Amino acid sequence: MIGGIAVATAAALALAACSSSAAKPTGGASGSAGATAGAAGLPSLRGQHLTVLAEWTGAEQTDFQAVLNKFDALTGASVSYQSGGSNTGTVLQTKIAGGSPPDVALLPEPGLINTLAQEGDLKPLSPAIQQEVAADYGSGWESMGTVNGKLYSVVYKASNKTTFWYNTAEFGQAGIAPPTNWTQFLADCQTLSDSGITPVSIGGSDGWTLADWFQNIYLSEAGPAMYDKLAHHRIPWTDPSVIKALTTFGQLLGNPKFVAGGDTGALQTSFNNSVTQTFTNPPKAAMVFEGDFSATQITSTTTAKIGSDAKFFPFPGPASGGSSNFVQVAGDMATALNSNAATMELIQYLASPAADAIWAHEGGYLTPNKLVPLSDYPDATTQQEAQMLISAGTNVDFSLDDLSPAAFGGTVGAGYWKDMQDFLKDPSNVQATARQLEADAAKVTWS
Repeated sequence: MIGGIAVATAAALALAACSSSAAKPTGGASGSAGATAGAAGLPSLRGQHLTVLAEWTGAEQTDFQAVLNKFDALTGASVSYQSGGSNTGTVLQTKIAGGSPPDVALLPEPGLINTLAQEGDLKPLSPAIQQEVAADYGSGWESMGTVNGKLYSVVYKASNKTTFWYNTAEFGQAGIAPPTNWTQFLADCQTLSDSGITPVSIGGSDGWTLADWFQNIYLSEAGPAMYDKLAHHRIPWTDPSVIKALTTFGQLLGNPKFVAGGDTGALQTSFNNSVTQTFTNPPKAAMVFEGDFSATQITSTTTAKIGSDAKFFPFPGPASGGSSNFVQVAGDMATALNSNAATMELIQYLASPAADAIWAHEGGYLTPNKLVPLSDYPDATTQQEAQMLISAGTNVDFSLDDLSPAAFGGTVGAGYWKDMQDFLKDPSNVQATARQLEADAAKVTWS
């Protein structure tokens, strides 16, 4: 789950993303040599055992295990992996309380990382890791992992959460092109509806998808500075900027013909199903908003082909027109629970292009590491998504819910996610929704 990254104009990216031709790699080093250089100089760690906690299961766990296996082969160490699934943060805190934390934890919540760092449970990363991050990542990504002037984490696996996936056949039938701003988006929804095609699929049973909708709208309209203030509760959720973004979101949700199944159907639809039903035959909607990881769901549950049957465009910019110039991201950040040399070597390896390339070749993976050549990604669409991250400037923010305390922004059936589900039920009730969001935000401690 994941904020804004300044990138090249969204309009240009939309044109690139809509092209089915092979993309020429333009980022990072050329060829595979750049991806293997980072492995040079790893020390012998024979006889040392390391434990790693992260959220990945299934195919993702298999791909990450291949990365760890390579580290074992290069160093002689033995690394054991444990999945905490969607409760990885809770699992880690339980292990810390019990006195048996893992050596390395990969966490998707910067808010939790900040808290653990300030409580002394996480250790600052070594100077060698700092040098690796400074050389391989943009400065915005480096500052993201910094707490009180010290580097505590590095983004290992990133997600681009500003991608709108669309069924090319449905768009073709309606005679429309991907929109670049909210006004055009609503006009396209109307055209699709008039053509007998339901415009949008929403996975409302997963509250975080609704949060991602709001966050993209808010960032587009209010800008990164206000987004950062709201993410840290330095302005109330009753602020006029929040009212405006909720009102904009309500323009979509308030028209039952625009959402597959209406509000009731959307609240019964999971993220996975919201993606699948957009690309089944016949489809239940023409487009679905969510991150680059939607591509894995498309290819694993439908016969649609990425780059031809299924393409993406950046989240539409503000209604006033112009490009939105942002990418909202999420990601898994590597942290150290001790200062042991072996622990630091593993994190430095994960921060290197050598480790990134292993998973990148398999697909379903993005990294902001600019030394990973785009040719290491398996298809043109993924290359375009990776280029959006590589091109990022200094303005880097995670999803607002990930930046928030988990009690507000990361709890199923409560807080922010629940409030957005209630808003889906009654999108005309903007003021009441804002008041409830502020009441829930006031219940928790913010850093």
